[in-house]
Amino acid sequence: MDTFTPAERSAVMRRVRGKDTKPEMAVRSMVHRLGFRYTLHCAGLPGNPDLAFPRRGKVIFVHGCFWHGHACRSGRNRPSSNQAYWIPKLEGNKARDRGNRRRLRALGWEVLTIWECQLRDTARLRGRIAEFLGE
Repeated sequence: MDTFTPAERSAVMRRVRGKDTKPEMAVRSMVHRLGFRYTLHCAGLPGNPDLAFPRRGKVIFVHGCFWHGHACRSGRNRPSSNQAYWIPKLEGNKARDRGNRRRLRALGWEVLTIWECQLRDTARLRGRIAEFLGE
């Protein structure tokens, strides 16, 4: 059972941001320090990638583990209440992400997905990003 009234739940959900999240800002900062320049939230591409590198033909998605169903502990955590809403919602997010990656690859783009939990090891992530974006 949901502990919030519908109005309270609506207010909580409105505060969940889709752009300029802390993980995204951390990745943007890291990419910029590595010397790469990017375009934000390319609306013309499937899934509106968080960072796009048009001349390189590459995009980066920064995903929250819970919202996009990562295999880590946070991503496997499912709400115990209102499962009739949450399970289809989270599974739908995963299916939408798969479709967006597939469409981007079909258009010739290379795709890197960075998970929120991967931000804990910044040295490893920095190397992964540099390798992905390197020519």
